[in-house]
Formats: sequence, C-alpha cells, structure tokens
Amino acid sequence: MKNPFRNRWHRWINRRIPRSDLQSLSQKNIFILPTGAGVVFGLLLFIMLLTGINYQNSLIYLTTFLLGAVFVGAMHQTHRNLSGLELTLVQPGEGFAGDDIPFRFRLKAGRDDAIAILLSSEESGHAPVHVHSGQAQDVSLPVHSAHRGYLRPDRIRIETRFPFGLLKAWSWIRPVSAGVVFPRPVPAPEAFSTVEDGEESAEARSVDGNDHADIRPWREGDLSQRVLWKRFARTGQMVVADWEGEQGSPHWLDFNAYPGADHELRLSYLAFLVRERGKSDTRFGLNLPGQIIEPDSGPAHVARCLRVLATWGVERPRDAMAEPHGTRKRQSGRSSQAFAEGQV
Repeated sequence: MKNPFRNRWHRWINRRIPRSDLQSLSQKNIFILPTGAGVVFGLLLFIMLLTGINYQNSLIYLTTFLLGAVFVGAMHQTHRNLSGLELTLVQPGEGFAGDDIPFRFRLKAGRDDAIAILLSSEESGHAPVHVHSGQAQDVSLPVHSAHRGYLRPDRIRIETRFPFGLLKAWSWIRPVSAGVVFPRPVPAPEAFSTVEDGEESAEARSVDGNDHADIRPWREGDLSQRVLWKRFARTGQMVVADWEGEQGSPHWLDFNAYPGADHELRLSYLAFLVRERGKSDTRFGLNLPGQIIEPDSGPAHVARCLRVLATWGVERPRDAMAEPHGTRKRQSGRSSQAFAEGQV
C-alpha cells in the first residue's frame, strides 16, 4: 500500500510542478504543515481550551487565545517567507563520480525578506540563508553522484521554518539542465595506442622484421597478456615484454589499448590519463569507438575530453523524465558496449 500511494503522490507533484530551471513560488506551489513541535503546541492549546471550559477560568481562556493567535501569525509569516521568492538554476555542476557535484542556484526575494531559507536534495543540504527584499543571492548545493553520465536531480527542496519552528513551508524545483559526472580516475597500466599518427608513429616503431622487445619486471597494473608466462614457469620471475612493434603514437589515448578491461574501467583509465596529461600540459588526442578528438592541449581540451568520456554511450535526460542521481541508462549502456565490442 505504501509504494502505490508514494507513486501517486510523486505523479501529482510532477504534474503540479513541471520541470523548469526557473521556479517562482506562490500559493499555487507552496505547501505548509505543522512540524512535530507545532503538533505538540496545538495539542497543548486544545487541552488548555478544555481546561478553561471545564473550570470556566478567564485567565486560561486568555492565555489559550493569545497562544492561538501566535500560532496563526506564525503560519502567515512562514508562508510569506517563501511567497514571491524566485529560484533559478544558474549552473549545473561537473565533477568525478563518487564526489558531490555543486549546483549553483540564485535566490531572488520578492517584496518581503526571505528568512532562514534551506535548500536540500536527497542526501545533502545547505545552511540557511537570508535574502533581503528585492535582492538576489547565489547558493551552491552539493548533489551526490554515483556513476558517470548526466546528473539531474529529480527534485530540489526549498524550505523554511521561520519564525518559531511550529510550521514548515516548502516547495520544489525540478531542474531541466543536467550536470556532468566524469568517470572516476583509476591509475592506468602501461599500454600503447593502436592509432597511427603519420610519420611520428612510423619513426617510433621498429623497422619491418624487427622482433626486439624490452624485458622488464612486472609492475602492478600491467596487463596479463604482456606477461611472459613460459619464462615465469621456468624461472619463477614474472617479467613483461614491451614489443617495439606494438607501440603506436604517443599523442593518442586509445580506448582499444586495454582489450582485457571492462568498458567502464577503460573510461576510468582514460580519465586518469587525461588528467595527468592536463597537469603536464602535454598534447594528446582521444580515440573512442565512434568518436575521435584530435590532439591538442590546454584546460579547454582537457575539459572537453572529460565531458566526452562522461557522456560516451549515454543519452541526455529528456525533459519529461526524471533521471536517478548520476545513473546511466542501462539499455543505452548495453547498446554502446555492443557497438564498442564490434570496434575492438
């Protein structure tokens, strides 16, 4: 019984508050209810009223009606804190999977001050803010991410309990714009690109018929395909062969350079390499199945490559659909993996 009721409630909320990056709060979309303290306060007023009726005590009547007036005044003030407030999504955030992604909102008060305003998502919140009448204030709300892809919170809650905490007034904003979650960087094992880069690539490779290889001890992260298992069986020493003929262009970060790794792990390897190349300001390109970014350098190039890694094989959320936090559509993920397997 609980889930059907919750689903109907969510559908009703979604119809009443459509997706938009701008939300103007009014009596049509503001909800108000007593808090736990407000319920207890109301019960005490009811008991005091019964006591006054029973004993016909004028002082109890006076106290009860005065406190009741305070409760009614608090209700109007709590509602007025949100009424006329405009909430705008200024900038959806970017970051790596598993981190809190900052979403920047702008609060603009109407003709009345907006006091003790709280913004929150499912797993995080922001300290109360006070916005003066006619002024605006930017607030950054961290939203937790789980996986790479697009991150669009289903609902951001805006709430106030001012002045006495007896009542809470709240509403939601359902953003249209989505943030971007990059793959979580994982230190990449040594591997060589399969992309040839003209004369530079040809010079880096050995001449035809040269089967020489550099033999070195095995290091953590090396692919098992490069281990000389026969030598390990004879001597017990685990060594790795780096064949010169396998080396492609050093300017390319290649999705196909890690044939034994899961697709998501490959993207994490590439995210790590992109970040490292960005730190050293090295020129590099990115090769993904169905998408190629030519070699370049600089912060703008690094940001572009990270966004491509984040959204590879992922559909952008549709305006009418609510996407779970930082998740990928499984169907599109499977189709992209099938496409990638055909390219490998």
